[in-house]
Amino acid sequence: MKLFLIDAIGPFFRGYERKKINWSKIPFTHLPTAGPARDTQFAQIREDLDVFAGRVKALGVNAVTLDDVVHLTDHPFYEAPVREQIAVYSAEFRRIFDLLADHGLQIYLTMDVYSSTPGLQKRLGNDKRRINAFLQDLVARCLDQYPQLAGIIFRVGESDGLDVKGLFRSQLYIKTPAMLNRFIHDMLPLFESRGRTLILRTWTVGAHSVGDLIWHRDTLASALEGIDSEAFILSMKHGESDFFRYLPVNKNFFRTPVQKIVELQSKREYEGCGEFPAFIGLEHEHIARELAGAPGMVGMCIWCQTGGWVPFRRLAFIGQGSLWTEINTAVTLALFRDGLSLEEAVCRVAEERPASAMLEFLRLSEEVVCELYYHKEFAEQKLFFRRVRVPPLIGVYWNTIFVNHSLKKLLRYYTSEPEAELSAASAALEKIRRMEVLAERLDLPVADVVFMRHTFAILALARSYFYQPYDESIRERLRKAKKQYKKTYPKTLRPRYAVRLDFTPFRLRGRFLRWSLALLLRRRRGYRLIDQIFTIHLLSYLFRLISRASPRVVPKFARKSAMGVETLFR
Repeated sequence: MKLFLIDAIGPFFRGYERKKINWSKIPFTHLPTAGPARDTQFAQIREDLDVFAGRVKALGVNAVTLDDVVHLTDHPFYEAPVREQIAVYSAEFRRIFDLLADHGLQIYLTMDVYSSTPGLQKRLGNDKRRINAFLQDLVARCLDQYPQLAGIIFRVGESDGLDVKGLFRSQLYIKTPAMLNRFIHDMLPLFESRGRTLILRTWTVGAHSVGDLIWHRDTLASALEGIDSEAFILSMKHGESDFFRYLPVNKNFFRTPVQKIVELQSKREYEGCGEFPAFIGLEHEHIARELAGAPGMVGMCIWCQTGGWVPFRRLAFIGQGSLWTEINTAVTLALFRDGLSLEEAVCRVAEERPASAMLEFLRLSEEVVCELYYHKEFAEQKLFFRRVRVPPLIGVYWNTIFVNHSLKKLLRYYTSEPEAELSAASAALEKIRRMEVLAERLDLPVADVVFMRHTFAILALARSYFYQPYDESIRERLRKAKKQYKKTYPKTLRPRYAVRLDFTPFRLRGRFLRWSLALLLRRRRGYRLIDQIFTIHLLSYLFRLISRASPRVVPKFARKSAMGVETLFR
């Protein structure tokens, strides 16, 4: 392996005080472009990046990612106010690039395919030929404008969230494997002739026929047909879905000979974002060993800040830091870059602390997350809906814990041994208490472990509701626990989880629930005939029809978060 990438966007979030932060990209609207405020903030960004670069370089990182091509590259098609702001960003980022280059770090810019302004949209419309020509011109200008760049990382399967405002708004432009193949073939010569690297991310959210690129072997093969270049690298998340546990290593790592890097996440966006210890060492050790046999592996990308729509705001490797994220990062790099065992990696990060106690603490945190944050029996099942693999995490969505009757029915349907799930919850809470003792001994943040215990106690109580017979007392205990949790962690003290309780009966009878789940979800990757006819095509039409006629049919969190659930039905 020769490429060890890490995202460096953390410093750009200093002072960003939104209630819920979109961590998918640098918040450019938060960056002042004039006056003393501009000088002050960008001076702080450079100072933070200097610290960040020094710390991650010491861990073995040799490249960083930053956002993004469109905000930093001028083009005559843009409106005058847009070009003025791009000029400001360009001037500031040149200084940032020089700073990172002085640390010996390669620099990669991200790019969504594609982003537009109202003026650009009006000019190009939906003319694919003109859009393709514009994209090639923009990328060529970017590579020529910034000689410090090692390359560009393209994202084609996800676009900006619904909350994104500002100069640009990205959209899902590439919709088929053939379009993606044409795009790569058109772009590669620009990189080859300049000695730069094109990195393509396979991450998709299930939209359009390219939406299964991350796991479907035929889609990926079609997209990569005829691609054989030293200037091309394929970037894949380690599993067939997002950064969740319980997912097997993506088999596409072993099926294509092109150069590849694996994407991993040390800031666990679905597991508290560093607010409590969510160690990933055991799983990453397994992934590292398995990928050692994959052809064409040239490196890894670890996301230490990017990902999620959450109120949690710890910044890794700068300021007060994000200890649990930083431990995950250091251990992961030691496993993949240096080929250490987990014990050796933990010994390295333990520093002056007793290594055996540190290893016990971290292993316990990983066990607790696997046993209580996830419902093991559900998580171990292979389920697909339309073009996506169903996430193994259920009941928790970023910083929200859901406890409702529909989840109770769903979990009971997929769980054959509810008593095992209840026992695992009790055992996990005991492990957290052991972690508190160890944290005190190791001089680790005990308050974070206590926060973990209080949060996971709600998850354990919810498990009683999910798996035990009807009992009004459990509902009342959940209401009281929620109230106490909010009182213990007022928003002025620290960000917390939102707990959404809804005990309204889910009226679908068991027989019809089983029929519906059998219709909508499949247990194998390949598409059934019913998927081709109903789930992918007809259901897409029905969803649009129903959601437009009765928008409230779709829960607000599903309509308003990230790209919106309707993306799944494109």
